[in-house]
Amino acid sequence: MATSISDSVTVQDVEYQRHGDQPRLARIYRPSGPGPFPALVHVHGGAWVNGDRTNDGAMNRLLAARGVLVAALDFRQPPEAGYPASLSDINLGIRWLKVNAGQFGGASKVGGIGISSGGHQIVLSALRPRDARYAALSLPDHPRIDASLSYVVACWPVIDPFYRYQEVARKLHREEMISAHQRYWGSDEAMQEGTPVHALEHDAAVAMPPILLLQREGDPVHPLPMQQRFVAAYQQRGGDIRLEMFSGVAERFAPAEDAPETMRVMDLITTFIKQQAGEEQAS
Repeated sequence: MATSISDSVTVQDVEYQRHGDQPRLARIYRPSGPGPFPALVHVHGGAWVNGDRTNDGAMNRLLAARGVLVAALDFRQPPEAGYPASLSDINLGIRWLKVNAGQFGGASKVGGIGISSGGHQIVLSALRPRDARYAALSLPDHPRIDASLSYVVACWPVIDPFYRYQEVARKLHREEMISAHQRYWGSDEAMQEGTPVHALEHDAAVAMPPILLLQREGDPVHPLPMQQRFVAAYQQRGGDIRLEMFSGVAERFAPAEDAPETMRVMDLITTFIKQQAGEEQAS
């Protein structure tokens, strides 16, 4: 697969699974040096129906420049497949990185990061790493590896899809958003079942890694009340979660030196990852 090197970061596309004749790729952002580096699975946004592993390249490259190995995943989306196919791909991608991180200089302890709908999917993956539907794809020669994550960064996630569908898409007559929800989820029941708060309230067992949840102030399409409800439910279940607010950050996030708030986002994410990976003492 193609490889490019710039700014001391190596970028490489590798196949992490195959559906028939269709390869599924991960874009690896590798820091310079021998490692081992904290390893991170990146799940892109796009309302569950758009985007690919090339999303958020500036963010992933900067993380790699700061010493974090990032694997940005392609996964199935409509019209190819809706829920829960993407969760199956992400689950496999996490297991694949655990097994293969070492060949890219990464540690076997793996975290996850996602933006918008990707934030929803990485959180749901983290809560249900052993769900039979999500873990349906096999990883040859490694049947005992599961998709548990050591930590999660969720950037303005669609943490409650059904809430967003009702309170934003339908109330504001956002036809493109309504269509995206319907194409991915297929039914209101699936949308509710695939909500992380539903997992917290109804699943007998959930995994609960530390979560850093970032929220844009005044975000009209990722309403604060749904984030607050999830934070409260996570804390009630005994989880470690931190909510941080940011102003002046675009939904299509791209860190830049002349946009200080975007760099504050990156500083916070980098510090959290390295603390969770054991490189720094938590403050």
